[in-house]
Amino acid sequence: HPMEVIRAATLHAAEAIGMEKEIGTIEVGKYADMIIMEENPLKNLKYLYATGDIKINDNNEAIRVGGIKYTIKDGIIFDARQLLDDAKKIVDEEKSSTPGWEKFLMDEIERE
Repeated sequence: HPMEVIRAATLHAAEAIGMEKEIGTIEVGKYADMIIMEENPLKNLKYLYATGDIKINDNNEAIRVGGIKYTIKDGIIFDARQLLDDAKKIVDEEKSSTPGWEKFLMDEIERE
């Protein structure tokens, strides 16, 4: 059941590390980061993906639905799309400013 998957990622994970009194559920006095989305993840867990899922609409067109709209961390609201765009920009800048980064990574992997 999808709710059990969500519990495994929250409450059961907190229990596994012995922190269920501090995190894992939304209760007064506990720390909780949250996500805000438009679709119900209990209907489709792929809605929890940062970019959502693909669905065919009534016009037989593929559209993206779900996905995380906002993340709340330490009481600060972040726009999820902006975070993804910022991360992509940082990665692209790093790739372009580091010539031969792919070769370096492949050399490192081969050494292991």
